[in-house]
Amino acid sequence: MALILRFVDKDGFIRERFFGLVHVKDTTYSTLRDGIFKVLSHHELVIQNIRGQGYDSASNMRGEWNGLQALICKECPYAYYIHYFVHRLQLALVTTSSEVSIVHQFFNNLTSIINTNTSSSKRNDELKDTQAIDVARKLANNEIESRRGLNQIGTLKQARDTHWGYSISNLIKMFDATYKVLENLSTEGNYHQRGDADFALNSLMSFDFILHLMKDIMEITEVLSQALQQKSQDILSAMDLVSSTKKLIAKMREVRWEDLLKKVKLFCEEHKIDIPDLNARYVGRRG
Repeated sequence: MALILRFVDKDGFIRERFFGLVHVKDTTYSTLRDGIFKVLSHHELVIQNIRGQGYDSASNMRGEWNGLQALICKECPYAYYIHYFVHRLQLALVTTSSEVSIVHQFFNNLTSIINTNTSSSKRNDELKDTQAIDVARKLANNEIESRRGLNQIGTLKQARDTHWGYSISNLIKMFDATYKVLENLSTEGNYHQRGDADFALNSLMSFDFILHLMKDIMEITEVLSQALQQKSQDILSAMDLVSSTKKLIAKMREVRWEDLLKKVKLFCEEHKIDIPDLNARYVGRRG
């Protein structure tokens, strides 16, 4: 369990410091409370002086009757509980994005592709070996640069709510290796593995898999995302960043769309992904 201490110093300034790591045998509220109190007592900090506590929304932390925050409030009545701010921002982003069905479907498919490729150490090793062969081939054909630090062999990042950008970038870099591992699994695995691999492969090789679009959006929103996670928040600067980010996304829609489409078409041609006839008549689905 990680402890962060937020306090007012003798000059009246608010400070926030990493306080320490505590080993806990389980995550029950009583064990967590004892761990926190033990650390504070060790540093001769008076428990009754706690004036606030912040956790995520897990039931064992925020439970109104039996959660950690309720247990501490019984001994420290002024230790008001607040759902910690950065996590609330992340949840707002996740919830808002999930309201867009295409985005929600994209991340479901992304998770399926990554999990199918990384669910065992054997597949991880196969992915790295395939990537090494692919990098060596591209270097021999002068398709990629060979500067120091480039082309390092890595693995796919799990598509967690706070690591979307990394997951997308890694998949683009390792697209060929990912495809080959899925293709092998779809023919050589057991019937469960073949089914999962087929589904992931169909998602990966679909023109509707908006990989590059999401990568460009993540690059635009990265500065705002990092700013919102700073220890000290300047609300006016944050509002300016929100405004400028919205303008950049609008500019992407109005000006950069054709460039994005060209990039996607080149990527599809390189990886033999079928490109639909974009001049064909659009037929809306019922509802």
